[in-house]
Amino acid sequence: MESIYNTEFPSYMYASSMVNRRVSKQVHDNVHGNIYLDPPALKFIDTEQFQRLRDLKQLGSMFVRSSLTYLVYPGAVHTRFEHSIGVYWLAGETINRINIDQGFELEIDHFDIQTVKLAGLLHDVGHGPFSHLFEKDFLPQVLHSNKWSHEEMSLKMIDYIVDEHNIEIESDVVRRVKEMIVASSEDKSSKSLTEKRFLYDIVANGRNGIDVDKYKFDYIVRDSRACGLTCSFRFDRPLDTMRVIGDEICYRAKEYLTIHKLFSSRADLHRTVYSHAKVKAIDFMLVDALVKANNHLDIKSCIDDPAEYWKLDDSIVKFIETSKSEELKESRDLIRRIRRRDLYLFCNEFTVPKDQLEYFKDITPQDIICSQKSGVVSLKEEDIVVSNIKIDMTRGRKNPLESINFFKDYESDEKFPIPDEKISLLLPECYQDKIVRVYSKKPELVEVVSDAFENFQVKNYGMKTQVHGTPQKKRQRK
Repeated sequence: MESIYNTEFPSYMYASSMVNRRVSKQVHDNVHGNIYLDPPALKFIDTEQFQRLRDLKQLGSMFVRSSLTYLVYPGAVHTRFEHSIGVYWLAGETINRINIDQGFELEIDHFDIQTVKLAGLLHDVGHGPFSHLFEKDFLPQVLHSNKWSHEEMSLKMIDYIVDEHNIEIESDVVRRVKEMIVASSEDKSSKSLTEKRFLYDIVANGRNGIDVDKYKFDYIVRDSRACGLTCSFRFDRPLDTMRVIGDEICYRAKEYLTIHKLFSSRADLHRTVYSHAKVKAIDFMLVDALVKANNHLDIKSCIDDPAEYWKLDDSIVKFIETSKSEELKESRDLIRRIRRRDLYLFCNEFTVPKDQLEYFKDITPQDIICSQKSGVVSLKEEDIVVSNIKIDMTRGRKNPLESINFFKDYESDEKFPIPDEKISLLLPECYQDKIVRVYSKKPELVEVVSDAFENFQVKNYGMKTQVHGTPQKKRQRK
């Protein structure tokens, strides 16, 4: 395999500006500008398994993200393909900048650079239709388990692509790439994660959540732009000031507010976009449609076989919608309701009081039913959807900066955290919100469900909250 690196220079002099353009392919990304794809990356990109990512909508975030946000924000039609290309580029930029400053002392070599970039490229190749909605909401209902993960499927898919397309790549490269993809969930004491541990934090950082993939650099800017929202976070600032100290990526202390803005921008996106009331209503309807279609299509049967799994993408909705099969009628009706904006109707919501956050248990439809006063209509569990939403800055009720280490200047080898009182007196006392929303699947039950939910709030919290108008007004508007 021809190397893309200019071997006239030692590895610590390698940077993106020195890409060998004779053997690289240039593409233009609307977030990062010109991106250069090297031959090892192209061997994976030019496969039908990777190209499948073009048919998976991207929008969202790790825990509540939805690929259906484009039905509320029309511009949010970007895909996992462009996100993966963006993460590949940022992963390369990150290791290259570290390499320029500290490549000799850290003994960074071509193997390290190649594996970090490939891990960024391939980290999402195991995602299913509608991304986290498929993994976190659909599969648990049909498998009655939460054990399946797209990261593990990514590992299987990498092996499958290598074997299926006879890609010439060293087994050690494949092994390291796979380790980097699941690094955030691996035992930090394992041998593989104690050698150049900082490399594993670039794509999937389990230590503090600052990485180029799921929590921060690429998706915050990409999703904000797609939804027409202003994003003041500049990801180039942390990249310019980072340094490895004690096998950990640290940041210059003067940039602590930039780092804090990174986390607050993430929380803003969760509140404004990913947890949008109508977005979540559409999510619930799609999950119900997929669950009802599973018995006929047997979707779950292919989730462990890469040879079948790669054929699944977002087009499954169009297949169900246009099918004439009687077995898919219920699913088809739900999808057509989504198309016609006949959505599950939002009834009410409330924010969990701060003093209740630690012991709060998710509310269920049964909780709402038990709070219904006697009346003409008796609610059933299948009439109600309850959404328990958690919005934080990746560290629960704690300040995320507590898990990040900083350094004073580039002559210093000492790393340290920055306590809250040294950051700003304007910081919140609590870094987490929990919001409970209730939806009715039937328009005629909106008022009944809302009343029952208010009774639940009064009984358990001594309060009730009515937002976005009364159910009666909502029905009149509809």
